[in-house]
Amino acid sequence: MIRAIGVDIADLSRLKKVWQKHPERFLYRHFTPEEIKYCRAKVDPLESIAARFAAKEAFQKCWPENHGWQDVWVEMDGVKPKLRFAKKITKKMQEDNLIAHLSLSHDKDHAIAMVVLEEL
Repeated sequence: MIRAIGVDIADLSRLKKVWQKHPERFLYRHFTPEEIKYCRAKVDPLESIAARFAAKEAFQKCWPENHGWQDVWVEMDGVKPKLRFAKKITKKMQEDNLIAHLSLSHDKDHAIAMVVLEEL
């Protein structure tokens, strides 16, 4: 059964301005070292950064409590993105028998993420 759905869209030009103003602070505040490494390996890292930013926001819209930027991150399982979580969130999801599904997309102007929390 679907417990919650969250969607977020990120404007690449807006994120680019923030990133250029505070490059390292922006990255290390919002993303894990693994996410930063993955994004920097891309020809245009901004699209992947924006998609991950949107994923974190989309998950927050599903989750009943506030969490930090580093408490939720995106890892790749082959070509499929997966959400991973800090211990506190992982424990609560296991207790509530929840799994998270993630879909990401981007174009030259925007990135979007959709998260579905499913109760097994």
